[in-house]
Amino acid sequence: MKDGLGFLVYLVPAITFGFAAAIQPGPLSLYLISQTLRNGWKRTMPAILSPLITDGPIAVVCLLVLSSLPHAFLRYLQMAGGLFILYLALNAFLAWKNFREQQVTTGVSPVKTLLNAVIVNFLNPGPYLGWSLVIGPLFLKGWKAHPGYGFAALAGFYVAMLLTNAAIILLFHLARERGPRLQRMLIGISALFLAVFGGFQIVTGFIL
Repeated sequence: MKDGLGFLVYLVPAITFGFAAAIQPGPLSLYLISQTLRNGWKRTMPAILSPLITDGPIAVVCLLVLSSLPHAFLRYLQMAGGLFILYLALNAFLAWKNFREQQVTTGVSPVKTLLNAVIVNFLNPGPYLGWSLVIGPLFLKGWKAHPGYGFAALAGFYVAMLLTNAAIILLFHLARERGPRLQRMLIGISALFLAVFGGFQIVTGFIL
């Protein structure tokens, strides 16, 4: 197989999965939207780096340990993540209830936003499942064929995911700039979606 074609065999699926992982509703994307609506894109943008912080340990766990652990581990992780998402939903609800236009310039720091995003990602079963079922096998298969193929898969996945998350932040920042009434409404909607998703995480963790 020619080198160029070999790279594409691993790069294209990785880019596709990275885009899909970012665009679908999930704890991290909902958190990014909620923070963008409350604090603007500049304070929220550092949070897109959270997967680069969390996925190293997650990858090691998935590739070396996770496959041998009981299914209950993911269930408990999912329920813990649901509780944390409900906590974020409560914060968003309070921001909606006590909304003031001047909140635009007095949001939380980028460091705290990034830290919360890291916690969200650690407690989200999505990265564990993604590494166990998609990225991990794709990386290992590419690495065995040629180390460059494995790195191409990783680079394609994370570049696509980070750029998509950045685009989501900018899109909702534009919506936020339309005016305080729309901003308050979108904050309320994000609180509702966070609450629903957190409850869904907990319920499915019990029954699945």
